[in-house]
Amino acid sequence: MAQKVTKPTTPFKTQPTPANNTPVNFIFDKANYTVFIIAIAVVALGFFLMSGTTDIYSTTKIVVAPVVVLIGFGIGFYAILRKPASKA
Repeated sequence: MAQKVTKPTTPFKTQPTPANNTPVNFIFDKANYTVFIIAIAVVALGFFLMSGTTDIYSTTKIVVAPVVVLIGFGIGFYAILRKPASKA
């Protein structure tokens, strides 16, 4: 069976987009990203303190390193939840 090809009754017209000159507002500002990079560095330091194969039961690996990692995560949460400064 052959199918019949039909043309649409009205052609499809695209609406022109209006020029939008308003500035883009980002969720985070430069200070948020700076604090977040610091948080990543603190977490990396904590994992570096946790690494190694000698003296598994040292105080640095059991107590200090996990506390440093948790502090890094706390700084990261602060960087995410911090409100950007208003530019008004």
